[in-house]
Amino acid sequence: MWRTFSYLELCQATDEFSENNLIGKGGFGSVYKARLGDEMEVAVKVFNLQCGRAFKSFDVECEIMKSIRHRNLIKVISSCSNEEFKALVLEYMPSGSLEKYLYSSNCILDIFQRLNIMIDVASALEYLHFGHSAPIIHCDLKPSNVLLDDNMVAHLSDFSIAKLLTGEDQSMTQTQTFATIGYMAPEYGREGRVSANGDVYSFGIMLMETFTGKKPTDEIFNEEMTLKQWVNDWLPISTMEVVDANLLSQEDVHFVAKEQCVSFVFNLAMACTVESPEQRINAKEIVTKLLKIRGSLLRNVGGRCIRQSNLN
Repeated sequence: MWRTFSYLELCQATDEFSENNLIGKGGFGSVYKARLGDEMEVAVKVFNLQCGRAFKSFDVECEIMKSIRHRNLIKVISSCSNEEFKALVLEYMPSGSLEKYLYSSNCILDIFQRLNIMIDVASALEYLHFGHSAPIIHCDLKPSNVLLDDNMVAHLSDFSIAKLLTGEDQSMTQTQTFATIGYMAPEYGREGRVSANGDVYSFGIMLMETFTGKKPTDEIFNEEMTLKQWVNDWLPISTMEVVDANLLSQEDVHFVAKEQCVSFVFNLAMACTVESPEQRINAKEIVTKLLKIRGSLLRNVGGRCIRQSNLN
């Protein structure tokens, strides 16, 4: 059972919600780093109740987070709720987000780290889509919602716009869409259609971003040339043109094996982002394919240790 915290306790733990402790800001609230009385570091997500939808968002996140437990999902430790204040107390991820690493000049993720992180996210997605009687649709997959712990194990976070598909429904329609431009499946943007296939599409875009180092909203892209189109056009010619330059170098003794790995990754991303939702692969298949890609790279590069958490 959760132990609930009072507003006062959270206020003290965050130094009165000090800017110095602010670690993230989203549409429905802000996230602060906090130190609880027993020296435990946590993250406190405070919902912005000025935003009308934040009340619903808090209830949704509470309901969903209470019912799920997986090593690649952020754990909810507690909550705090009254008329004027609503917050979730979450486990703290000291290494920050995948987004931070992708665009940091002083800390570059290697090919294995990127594969491992994507396997973690795909495992979380498989659990959400298939681990329950009712599939849970995240609806906002993107690198800033993938948080990393001390061991660089990825945890999917932010369920504020997630949806629970109950009964026989494989999809549902909502009138307002809150997902992020660039990652949103076309059918979600067009007609508000929410389904597991939409999460798969967003995962495919994030997979491309992770291996190209380019955001879907990068200034080089527009309606005529999207990130997906750019990768797709170059894929049969040369992955070197689109891959993050930090990942592939022709001087590398393992260049051929790594180039093949990146090519497989981009092909998988294409299978995730097929225009027709019904023709996209599912999260189970994504996990299987990524494990296969990593296994093949390990054999070719030879004996690099695999992180335990990813051994299924």
